[in-house]
Amino acid sequence: QVQLVESGGGLVQAGGSLRLSCAASGRSISTYAMGWFRQAPGKEREFVAVVSWSGVITYYADSVKGRFTISRDNSKNTVSLQMNSLKPEDTAVYYCAAGQTTRVADLGDYWGQGTQVTVSS
Repeated sequence: QVQLVESGGGLVQAGGSLRLSCAASGRSISTYAMGWFRQAPGKEREFVAVVSWSGVITYYADSVKGRFTISRDNSKNTVSLQMNSLKPEDTAVYYCAAGQTTRVADLGDYWGQGTQVTVSS
């Protein structure tokens, strides 16, 4: 099995930046697509970004496109989410996920526990 642990969340003012990291253990994630999801209080979990096993292919939700960047380092067994120009509506718990393909429906094989991101006005 794969264990995923997120870190890097915190409080930031609107327009600021944060970088989230997800560390994997148990086995290598080099053959997995890796993604980020988020869930705001009282709302459904939503897709944020995904990167293929090679790091070549990426997809982003329209709401974060141009502001967020997903990347991975297979040698370190980690995946990151650089978040710039943060908005209050980005406030949510952010979850790291792993799956067989970059399809959103295939990203639920493994989940982290989440890290809180709060953006103030």
